[in-house]
Amino acid sequence: MQFINHPFAGVIECIPTKFHDDRGFFYESYNQKRFAANGIPEDFVQDNFSFSTAGVLRGLHFQKDPHAQGKLVRCMTGKVKDVIVDLRKSSPTYGQHASFILDADQGNMLYVPVGFAHGFVALEETIFVYKCTEFWNKEAESGLRWNDPSLQISWGIDNPNVSDKDQILPLFDPNEVIFN
Repeated sequence: MQFINHPFAGVIECIPTKFHDDRGFFYESYNQKRFAANGIPEDFVQDNFSFSTAGVLRGLHFQKDPHAQGKLVRCMTGKVKDVIVDLRKSSPTYGQHASFILDADQGNMLYVPVGFAHGFVALEETIFVYKCTEFWNKEAESGLRWNDPSLQISWGIDNPNVSDKDQILPLFDPNEVIFN
C-alpha cells in the first residue's frame, strides 16, 4: 500500500498494491497497523454504503463537534470525483478545496480527517463506501451548498442530480468558526 500525503494537512490518499492472476485480483483494503504507521491512527466505528447512478452529486457534508467525523472513502464499483473543503479555521488551507478521482479499478482511497466538508459526484454507476471515526448524529449534521459561488468547485459535470436537502444547504461563511 502506498500512502500519499496531500498538501492539506492530514489528508492522505491510499493506493493499494493489487495482486493479479488469471482468476482476478486481490488487495488488502484496510490494515489498522499499517494505516496507523502512515498517519491514520483512527478507530473507525461505522461503515456507510451508497449506490449512485452517473451524475448523482452527494454533499458537501460534515458533522459538527462533538460528533465530527473523519472518513476513509473509496469506490467498490465505479468512479467518482471526490471533493473536500477545509473548514479548519486555523489551517493555512482554510476555505480551499481539493478534488480527487476515486476509481474502483485502481482501488485508491482517501482519508479525510475531521474538519472537512466532503462530497462526490458519480462519474458512472458507483457503489461508494466509507468508514467513519464517529457515529452519525442527526443534530450534528451540516453541510455547504455544492454550487457555492465563493468555493468555485468545478464538479466536471453539467446538471448533476442533487437531493432537495443538498440544494438548500448554507453557503460558506469565511467568518464562521466551524472547526478550529
